[in-house]
Amino acid sequence: MMTNLVLFGPPGSGKGTQAALLRNRYHLLHLSTGDVFRRELQNNSSLGREVRSYLDQGLLVPDQLTFQVLLAEIDRHKQDAFRGLLFDGYPRTLAQAEMLHTYLQKINQPLNAVLLLEVSDEEVIRRIQLRGASSGRTDDTSDEIIRNRLRVYYSQTLPLVDYYRQQGILHAVAGEGSVEEIHQRLCDIADRFFS
Repeated sequence: MMTNLVLFGPPGSGKGTQAALLRNRYHLLHLSTGDVFRRELQNNSSLGREVRSYLDQGLLVPDQLTFQVLLAEIDRHKQDAFRGLLFDGYPRTLAQAEMLHTYLQKINQPLNAVLLLEVSDEEVIRRIQLRGASSGRTDDTSDEIIRNRLRVYYSQTLPLVDYYRQQGILHAVAGEGSVEEIHQRLCDIADRFFS
């Protein structure tokens, strides 16, 4: 039986950084729709152009398209040996959460835990602007787009907190501090599922 985790939090909360550390520590398949989308953007594929039309407006990519991309990524790695799945920044809407739940139940691999990184809006904005300055990501440089992404997070993604709390698998973690401190907080929870 695999151990399946979701790493969840606002944009700029450190999900990508922490997911890489968790992936290495527990030997997980790291599934980041953002990484897949960026790869497609860089390749200027038809998917990449479709994704860009949403990201440039600070909008989420539609649920069904995102889910299809996720399933294709899982399929790409089906021959790899790993101890579980780590969903990084997915699901982002209740519809996505329900699609994921149905899929994982069908393959008899339910989620074990949802790890919520809690970070203040001010810290999120600071981190995204720093990331935009160093990476050249156009969606990270506009104050208006960043604030819109936060509004979208609060309206569409934050309802997942109650959804997963009702299932008894939500674990909130303080997402401010050093990378190492935050990682240790996450591992204090994740270790319970890998004993």
